[in-house]
Amino acid sequence: QVQLVESGGGLVQAGGSLRLSCAASGRTFSSYSMGWFRQAPGKEREFVAAISRSGGTTYRADSVKGRFTISRDNAKNTVYLQMNSLKPEDTAVYYCAADLTATRSDASYWGQGTQVTVSS
Repeated sequence: QVQLVESGGGLVQAGGSLRLSCAASGRTFSSYSMGWFRQAPGKEREFVAAISRSGGTTYRADSVKGRFTISRDNAKNTVYLQMNSLKPEDTAVYYCAADLTATRSDASYWGQGTQVTVSS
């Protein structure tokens, strides 16, 4: 069993930055790939970024390339999402996830989500 708790969401102006954190507990954190997904009102959940178990490989959706960075600190059992140059279309509930599928379309474990709102 893995528990994930997100924090760091909030309201930010377009062009601003925000860093999300996800604290994990349960089974060994370093055993899992980690990632972030988001879901805007009326929209399907979409993949944002992922990081491999060792942290040596990262992935990101085309829509956030050059703007978002995912990282992890296995000693702290925490994964981060640094979001820069935020746009109104980034507004969504952001979910931390563990043990992503190979296609990064789903995951085994999910956090409760944290709201990110970007004003224009």
